[in-house]
Amino acid sequence: MSTEIKEIVKDTNLKHVAIIMDGNRRWAKEKNLPTAVGHKKGVDALKKTLRACDEYGVKYLTVYAFSTENWNRKKEEVDFLMNLVAVTLSNELAEMHKENVQIHFIGDMSRLSDSLQKILNNAVETTKNNTGVCLQIALNYGSRDEIIHAVKNIIEDKKSADEINEELFSNYLYTKNVPDPDVLIRTGGEQRISNYLLWQIAYSEIIIMKEFWPEFDRELLAKAIKEFGKRQRRYGK
Repeated sequence: MSTEIKEIVKDTNLKHVAIIMDGNRRWAKEKNLPTAVGHKKGVDALKKTLRACDEYGVKYLTVYAFSTENWNRKKEEVDFLMNLVAVTLSNELAEMHKENVQIHFIGDMSRLSDSLQKILNNAVETTKNNTGVCLQIALNYGSRDEIIHAVKNIIEDKKSADEINEELFSNYLYTKNVPDPDVLIRTGGEQRISNYLLWQIAYSEIIIMKEFWPEFDRELLAKAIKEFGKRQRRYGK
């Protein structure tokens, strides 16, 4: 199967997969387990997916880890999620570095604790010269917030109206050094974009999968890539 998926990735020029990792809490509830277990299983699913991207030849993987709206969840869950990010990065960084993963974060990092920001910065600095899969983690991210942030910076840089075009605007987004996603996968069956990469997914193919995120693995990624391979991308033509 791996050879077949690699061929699809190559033939369709599939470079970038974006994922809304939905369903950790519902997966845990279905199994009468604490929410925390669902989130931990979600980390395992991300590790499997990252390795599958490397296996299949997908260069960029962007995942929605924590949105600007997620601060509205119970404090205990927010604290757990932030700690999970910190612990996971601390524990997994050496292995990801060894596997040649390049790590980036998109979102407003200023609201995160100083200790977490140091961990994130260390992950970016440690892996900056790696040439494998580029893992882009959306943390305290909201697309509307990103667009407002871009507009403010364009104004601060005193750009004239004549200078502003799609290319310039894209260069003010958090994702400025990364090509737009070719495909957006959402797990858990919900059919919403949830304020995720609104500018960047203008022409992305959208695939909704019923499986919850903790169930996601290389086989389900392969299934999504096969579906992507059947799509005809017209870009409005």
